[in-house]
Amino acid sequence: MKKIVLVEDDKRLANLVKSFLQQHSFAVTVLHDGEQAAETILTVNPDVVILDVMLPSLDGFSICRQIKDKFHNPILFLTAKDSPIDHVMGLEIGADDYIIKPIDPHVLVARVNAVLRRTAERVETSHNLKFGNLEIDKSSRQVKLKQQNVDLTSHEFELLWLLAEVAGEPKSRNDIHQAMIGREYDGLDRTVDVRISRLRKKLLDSTTHPYRIVTVWGKGYMLCPTAWD
Repeated sequence: MKKIVLVEDDKRLANLVKSFLQQHSFAVTVLHDGEQAAETILTVNPDVVILDVMLPSLDGFSICRQIKDKFHNPILFLTAKDSPIDHVMGLEIGADDYIIKPIDPHVLVARVNAVLRRTAERVETSHNLKFGNLEIDKSSRQVKLKQQNVDLTSHEFELLWLLAEVAGEPKSRNDIHQAMIGREYDGLDRTVDVRISRLRKKLLDSTTHPYRIVTVWGKGYMLCPTAWD
């Protein structure tokens, strides 16, 4: 039975979500306050965390920041905050999905199952790729640039690996979206754009005129294999 920690201060909504998730064979721990959320999440170590943003004591963004370096399973935001700025912020701090309330319970379960499938499908293989001063070790999930470790989140590493496997060829936005989000690109979701931007910064690429991870208009994104000397 998969475990979920749900942090939601609306008790009626929390009980409804908990009941529906339990009907689909999830074990659910509910918290109504953000103060002890990080400690509980790290203790329970659930398969998925679902966070509201607006919480008493400590907001969901702060909780995500507290746990992101120690908790490596999916994090979903379930919130009424639907502004693009909040959406981008949630993704930038490491969330796997950002879901706007209200949402049909069946759709919520589908989104939870989608992130769990993506987690289960991660196959660790002993495989190394090297492009000039860029070294990528898939078995250890380590990246080095000019022999210096680059600290990437799991999402950033997976994105880099997707591009590195076909270096020199563009990877379509839809293919990246399917691999990382689990559904087709709808023309509006900025998740891939945000993660590309963060990856460029960490790999010392230009964000205004990128030359290491470039945008190929009409085709997608491409890692340039000769831009790492």
